[in-house]
Amino acid sequence: MGDFLQNGVITTLHNLVDRPLADLERDLTGFSKRRAMSLVLPSLYSELERPALETIVEELTHVPYLDEIVIGLDRADIDQYKHACEYFGRLPQHHRILWNDGPRLREVDALLASKGLAPTEPGKGRNVWYCYGYILASGRGEAVAIHDCDIVTYSREMLARLIYPVANPLFNYKFCKGYYARVASGSLNGRVNRLLVTPLLRALQQTLGGDGYLDYLDSFRYSLSGEFALTRDVITELRIPSDWGLEIGVLSELYRNYSNNHICQVDIADVYDHKHQDLSKDDPSTGLAKMSTDITKAIFRKLAIKGHVLSTETFRTIKAVYYRQALDFIQMYQSDAIMNGLQLERHKEEEAVELFAKNIVEAGETFLANPMETPFMPNWNRVISAVPDILERIYEAVEADNAEMMAKT
Repeated sequence: MGDFLQNGVITTLHNLVDRPLADLERDLTGFSKRRAMSLVLPSLYSELERPALETIVEELTHVPYLDEIVIGLDRADIDQYKHACEYFGRLPQHHRILWNDGPRLREVDALLASKGLAPTEPGKGRNVWYCYGYILASGRGEAVAIHDCDIVTYSREMLARLIYPVANPLFNYKFCKGYYARVASGSLNGRVNRLLVTPLLRALQQTLGGDGYLDYLDSFRYSLSGEFALTRDVITELRIPSDWGLEIGVLSELYRNYSNNHICQVDIADVYDHKHQDLSKDDPSTGLAKMSTDITKAIFRKLAIKGHVLSTETFRTIKAVYYRQALDFIQMYQSDAIMNGLQLERHKEEEAVELFAKNIVEAGETFLANPMETPFMPNWNRVISAVPDILERIYEAVEADNAEMMAKT
């Protein structure tokens, strides 16, 4: 049960009364007659072998208001793509699978690469970027939601609450971010958000002074959630980062393009759990080590764009202030965990903070060494300008792949 406090610069939509799912879906079914809705599911093929996605697909078969489901499939050979078509074939909604490793979409990617427009890094960002291209090409969805495929605690109520603010034609929201308490299996989770993002933002506010962008980011209760919804027109202008800075980068783009009253966040779950990343203390190229570095660079990059002068001395000061802030937060979270009968291992918390503190300086030095780095993929307006028929090419490739596989099954 959420509180009703509005304590940031964006609107927070709480779960105040546990409104019945049937009521939400009745509203959404009505909205769908005026504003069609799509869902994007970026997925590795390996997710099809895990129980989380099985639950998600089963729940989605009961969703009455979706006009389209777009599945981005990565790391799949032809046999695995065939299996994916069978796996998702139970969905009653119109659905399409983007076989990103298939020859047709590879041909599209090669065309974009020849013009310097193709995503260069594999991963979720690239997957989402192509799914959004198909969403624009199909022209079906006006309100588009996205969520991950590894949510262990999934229920279709998450989707209903997530898409409701941008689907309701009486609302004026262009973008909605899902949030939740990272509590599952008796533990308090979400270390990167709790122990890096929040104390880092507070440290930056203390070090650099008042800044609207920092206040904006600090208003999000779970800025790293992979669940958000947006209107289709937002997609054409949205630059998506290709690294772990995806969620922060998307929020930064929304800050640049829209006023705060077009942006909201919504409570979508009391309990949430998904696949966990290792801390990876000894390998900065993977896990939470890489995630923390990419997120920190994304924030530094935006602050530099806004005119803040950053130097090695600045980053050392930020690190020192952050470290003290983060230790204070550990004490707060420990008290909260004990009060609620949850587990929180103090040693592992401090281990994470030590790694994040080190990575703040390393991210800063990396940024100073290459300040012109642009990990963003181009927005679709630019791509369409360079290749006017690109949406038709994507649409035809996806339709041909799906038709060919359906003919074989």
